[in-house]
Amino acid sequence: MTDDRASTPIPDFTTGGRDMNDSPHPMGDDDWVPGREHGSHWLRTFTPPTMAQRPTLVCTTIGAQPRHLLEGPRRFDHHVALVIASGSGRLSWGGREPFDVIAPVLLWLPPGVEHHCEPREPGWWECFVGFTGPAASARPELGHLGDIVVPLSSEQPPRRAVRKLATVCNETEPHYASSVAAALHEFLATLRRCRADVSRYVPTVLERFADAACLPISVPEHVRRLSLSADELRDAVGRTAGCSPKEFILAIRLNLAKDLLATTDLTVAAIARRVGYDDQGYFTRLFTKRVGMPPSSFRRRHAQRS
Repeated sequence: MTDDRASTPIPDFTTGGRDMNDSPHPMGDDDWVPGREHGSHWLRTFTPPTMAQRPTLVCTTIGAQPRHLLEGPRRFDHHVALVIASGSGRLSWGGREPFDVIAPVLLWLPPGVEHHCEPREPGWWECFVGFTGPAASARPELGHLGDIVVPLSSEQPPRRAVRKLATVCNETEPHYASSVAAALHEFLATLRRCRADVSRYVPTVLERFADAACLPISVPEHVRRLSLSADELRDAVGRTAGCSPKEFILAIRLNLAKDLLATTDLTVAAIARRVGYDDQGYFTRLFTKRVGMPPSSFRRRHAQRS
């Protein structure tokens, strides 16, 4: 059996599912359906809201694909975190001479800087997330320590985080903005944890807060455990997530619930307990109000495809 991937046009992941010749690609936005993000080749792009309505972090593009062709030179108008999960190649950035990149590796591609990527035969497999918003300038707090090429200890957690973020990105949900901002922070925290040089990883306040979000404790107890004042926690969450601590906790909990509904056979009651709710009825009502459908409907829509 031959591998036909090498003859498949690889889409430009900033142009809504179009390939380099601007012809429609069969895996573009028009054909995307919930559950597609579990495959090996999918792509979604989003239209950011106006600046007046924009939350602190917003997703602009997300996907996963094999790549075989030279890309660039080009510039983005948003940040892109590109994870090369397998394969190798070369990257040229900011006019520098090309240098080697070997999976697993993270490429931080900032806006406005010209770059190009060149996979080596037989190509590489990548997943990526583009994002923008006022908080994107807070690079250390978002996990960007200044490196463009960041070797990773493993590609599995980032791949799972990308797929989880795609499940969360549903613009029709009532609380879409806060859900995506929280999911982006989780994704960026995953990248920080997977750095090969783990000695440089120091959890941020927001990461520590997110890690404890599913504990059945109150916001004042979180404040005490973090050794902060209520105002300090409110400022930290608001500055980089654009919401209140209570809203951030709810988003983290329900994003995890979405992931468990889409990828496991756990009962709704078990998932409710996993994300911090002993009362299944209360969890179901809360989920329905904030997501726009009950957990059972969400599971049917997003069930992982074999």
